[in-house]
Amino acid sequence: MKRLLFTFALILLTASIATAQEKGASFAIEGETVHDFGEVKEADGPATHTFIVKNEGDAPLIISRIVPACGCTLPEWTKEPIAPGKTGEIKVSYDTKNRPGPIGNKSVSVYSNGHTGSIVLYINGTVIPNR
Repeated sequence: MKRLLFTFALILLTASIATAQEKGASFAIEGETVHDFGEVKEADGPATHTFIVKNEGDAPLIISRIVPACGCTLPEWTKEPIAPGKTGEIKVSYDTKNRPGPIGNKSVSVYSNGHTGSIVLYINGTVIPNR
């Protein structure tokens, strides 16, 4: 009988831990994690795209930092906590000045308190030089 109670208690504890781990913020990008600018003119200035972030969890989502792979990419993001079910933004700009040619897969790493911890977003395209 003690063995049965011990086994039942162990199963109950395991289920409780699994349920507790499911709670919290959950990070999701609405749409693609890669944005292709296509062809952009150098003279038009920075090329910008806004990624939409959704909190699919049950606790506030906090984007703690975003790290671009190079100095040519500038991220801006929603600084306040994103409530469960709500959305925020990550705006990524690529400086086209003096950078004609392929943009390549420029990345920004997004760090948060979401279950995924971090996610990488990419931009690419081609900068058409000034004439």
